Order: sequence, then C-alpha cells, then structure tokens
Amino acid sequence: MAFVHKEMKRLMGKAIHSKGMIEDGDRVLVGVSGGKDSLSLLYLLRERIKRIPIDYHITAVHVDPGFGVDSAGKMEDFFRENDFEYRVFRTDIGIRAHSKENRENPCFLCSRLRRKLLFELADELNCGKIALGHHKDDLIETFFLNMFFGASLSTMLPVQELFQGKLAIIRPLYLIDEDL
Repeated sequence: MAFVHKEMKRLMGKAIHSKGMIEDGDRVLVGVSGGKDSLSLLYLLRERIKRIPIDYHITAVHVDPGFGVDSAGKMEDFFRENDFEYRVFRTDIGIRAHSKENRENPCFLCSRLRRKLLFELADELNCGKIALGHHKDDLIETFFLNMFFGASLSTMLPVQELFQGKLAIIRPLYLIDEDL
C-alpha cells in the first residue's frame, strides 16, 4: 500500500508540475463524487500543500444528483469529519436528466448540468481551477468512445482552459492507471 500511495503522489506531482496545473495562490475547487478517484484526488491535493513550497487553497464540492440515495448527507459527514472546506449541493439533476421531457442522453445531460453548477460555484468562490478525478483509463476510454460514436479523434485534456482563460479544468490524475 505504501508503494501505491508513493507512486500516486509521484505521478500526480509530475502531472501538476509538467502541465503547470496549480500555481502559488491558486484557489482550486475539487469535484468530489464520493468515488475512489475523486476522494484520492482530494486527499492527495491536501497532502501536497504540506509538502511543497507552493501555497494553494482547495474547496471540496459534491453535487448530489437527487437519485434518492442521500449522498449529500454522507459526503457532508465525511468532509466535516476529515476537516475539509466543502460545499454540498442537493439537486434534482438526475431526475431532470431521466425525465420524459429530456430528449438527450440522460448521462450527457446530467454531466452537463453538474458541470454548469461547478462553473457557477467556481466563479462564486473565486476559484480559477476545477480539479476532477479523471485518470489515464478515463482519457483512453473517452478517446475510443469519441472515435467510435462521436466521429472524432479527441479526449479530455489534462488542462482545459475555458471562458478566455478565466477558468481551467485540471485533471491531476491523468498519468495514473486506474489499476494502480
């Protein structure tokens, strides 16, 4: 287990450093679904603050899509117990995405609505970066999905600037294999 933790820290540090993902003074919103990837990202980013001479601020954010399971309550307890600065939002995004009125793929719409909420919150909290827990396998899978179903050769970028550089989505785990 110590090797895995050390290797994750090394690869995430390499990703952040090589792509200039986080700089001194940055305010970073960390999207936390509650899964292993986003929770690992949250812990590793907090741990990194203590080890490096770059000072940045993180705020954990969880968006509960409203599927009936109280993920918001569980995440709120987790953030509080582990002393993370956080925001939790209870929404009806999942219900709207699966409604009869929705003519799009429910997963696509749910993702787009969650992302919109994260953008709005990043602006409200004066965060210039949104960190997401996508790892190497996610980027590869997205490439193949786009190639076969989207008719394009594209994937998620490690750093994706938006709104004329006012905001950037960063993926610090992009060098890490899911199986690690």
